[in-house]
Amino acid sequence: MTHLTRREAIKITAAGAVTLATGATIAMQPATRPAASPWFRISLAQWSLHKLLFAGEIDNLDFAKEARGMDFAAIEYVNVFFKDKAEDETYLAELNKRAADHGVEQLLIMCDGEGNLGDPDESKRKQAVENHRKWLHAAKTLGGHSIRVNAASSGTWDEQQKLAADGLHRLCELADPLDLSVLVENHGGLSSNGEWLAGVMKKVGHRRIGTLPDFGNFCMDWSRRDDPDAWYDRYKGTEELMPWAKAVSAKSHDFDEQGNETQTDYLRMMRIVKDAGYRGWVGAEYEGSHLSPREGSLATKRLLERVRDELA
Repeated sequence: MTHLTRREAIKITAAGAVTLATGATIAMQPATRPAASPWFRISLAQWSLHKLLFAGEIDNLDFAKEARGMDFAAIEYVNVFFKDKAEDETYLAELNKRAADHGVEQLLIMCDGEGNLGDPDESKRKQAVENHRKWLHAAKTLGGHSIRVNAASSGTWDEQQKLAADGLHRLCELADPLDLSVLVENHGGLSSNGEWLAGVMKKVGHRRIGTLPDFGNFCMDWSRRDDPDAWYDRYKGTEELMPWAKAVSAKSHDFDEQGNETQTDYLRMMRIVKDAGYRGWVGAEYEGSHLSPREGSLATKRLLERVRDELA
C-alpha cells in the first residue's frame, strides 16, 4: 500500500477520499465538528408564573424545577417572590442547590418596590440606591450577571433624565466591584419612551449600565392603556434601547392559530435584536390570560425557537 506523508494525509482528510496508485479508493470520514450554538438562548422570566406564585400553588424555591420541566435552561427571578430573603444566606444557598440539581442557570433578579432611583428628593434617591444593595449581593450569590431596576422619577423630561441618571450611576458604582450590571427596563412613565431612556443611558455613562428592552412594556400611562397615544412605538423603542441591551424580555399576551403573538411581530422584533448584534439570553415572559401560565410560557418558547431558526 502506498505510504502517505503527513501533508498528504491532511489533504486526504479535507478531500474526504483518496485514490491510491493501485486504483483502490479509501473513503475518509470528515472530522467531527461541534454543533453550532444558537444565536440566542431562551430563559424563563419568573413573572410568567406569577399567578401560580401569588396563589401559592408553587413556591419561589420551585422555580428552577418548573423551568427545567418546560425545558428552559436559565431563569430570571422577580424579587417580590422572595422579598424578605435577599440577605438570607441559607435561603440563597438552597436556591443555588435547586438550580444546580436541575441544571438551570440563574441570570438576574428583577427588582421592584425599593424606591425611585430618580426621586427628586436626594435623600430618598440615595435611600433607593441603598435599598438595592442587598439585591446586588443576592444576585452575586446566585451567580447572576445583573439586577433589573426601574428609572422612575418626576418632573420635566430633562429633570427626570438627570435625576434617574444620578441614581443609576450611584447604583452602578455599587455594582462595579461585584462585576454585576444594572439594567433598566422600559417599565412605564418616561422609561417607556425609548428616546428618553436612551438619553438616560448616555447620561449615566458607566460601563455597568445597560437596558432590558421589554417588547410589551412601551405604554407610558397604563391608566390609558387602551389609548393608542399612550403607547410608544415598540419597534422603534426596542431599536433605540438595543445598543445598551444586556438582556431582552420577549413579552407575550395571546397567540393566533399559527402560534404568532397577536400584539408583537416577533419576527420583526427579533430581527431588530439580531441586527443590533445581541447574542445573549432572551427571556420568555408570558402575561396573558387565555392560556395557563405554563402553556403560555411554552407557547412563547416555541415562537422564539421558530423565529430563531428563521433568522439563523
